[in-house]
Amino acid sequence: MTDPAALVAGSASLPSATLATASLGAPAGLAQLAPAQATPSWLASGPLFGLPLPALWFALLFAILATFLFLDGFDFGAGILFATRETDEERETILAAIGPFWDGNEVWLVVFGGALFAAFPPVYADLFSRHYLLMFGILGALILRGLAPEMYEQRHDEAWQRWWGRSFVAGSLLAPFLLGAFVGNWVAGSPGSLTLAGAVVGATVVALAVVSGVAFLRVKTRGTLREGLRRYGEAAVVAYLVGVLASLGALALASAAVAAAVATPPVLALVVLSVLLAAGYVVALRRGRDHLALAAGAGLTYGLVAVVALLLFPTIDPASGLAVDEAIVSTLPLNLMSIGAALLLPLVATYFVVLYSAFSGPARPSEAY
Repeated sequence: MTDPAALVAGSASLPSATLATASLGAPAGLAQLAPAQATPSWLASGPLFGLPLPALWFALLFAILATFLFLDGFDFGAGILFATRETDEERETILAAIGPFWDGNEVWLVVFGGALFAAFPPVYADLFSRHYLLMFGILGALILRGLAPEMYEQRHDEAWQRWWGRSFVAGSLLAPFLLGAFVGNWVAGSPGSLTLAGAVVGATVVALAVVSGVAFLRVKTRGTLREGLRRYGEAAVVAYLVGVLASLGALALASAAVAAAVATPPVLALVVLSVLLAAGYVVALRRGRDHLALAAGAGLTYGLVAVVALLLFPTIDPASGLAVDEAIVSTLPLNLMSIGAALLLPLVATYFVVLYSAFSGPARPSEAY
């Protein structure tokens, strides 16, 4: 007679899927084959091609953030410079210059949020729950920045246009400031939204937006408007360099880990590179090489975000202590996302190449926003 205890002990060693299938009367062999058929082994066994996917997704995340800060940054800068214009013609020209681009540029912010949620869900949850007031502020500023020009064009009444013109400037100023504050608090690991480090980084991002905005508007405009923008660009790039040094100091005071990372050769090399790019920016403006000035603005933006990434890595959320390898999703979804990103991101980049090529000429005030 078979011992019941032996039967129980033997069944405990069987896979749960086999037991479930056997209890339904299906052959045990089919149950053992089902998991292998559901997911290909090359997708679930390890990272694709043995690549360091957590580190690559960390780098991709900040590359997307830098792309947004550059592309929408010169839109913000144009909105801030809108306040310096005194004639309707110059203001209409600025609106016409950014009109075809600003809403498309904001796609990169959505891509950044989606990538953070998909690849590092604990970080997404922690960051947005800690800084939800900043998130609402950023969204409000972006809404105001997008709505104000539309309303500005609805009526040619002086008081009406003055109100919505000021709203446009306010949204264009607040959006980069609050974004910078969010990034500063992220790096410092601050649980609050209002911090010295966040305010200093926010002011630095505003100066950087003006740097890019001047170069972009000089590419898109002609005549006195173009010539009058140069002095704003030169002042903004000096303010940006001062802001970078102040930001590093404020972040080092807020976090011992950041203080140690600031003195590392890669961070110091990026600071020196920023000084060289700023000098090249000024020279390009003075010589009328506006496309080179815009490229220097791009270099400054990507360099600033690279500094942020270096100050964080290998940690991705200092407040919770999560490292990149700890916060990343499991192997199967990470591999699937990597395949999707490799297919979709080139298509998105192609769209932007076509968009900027189609509207590559100078803007005219007669063109509707």
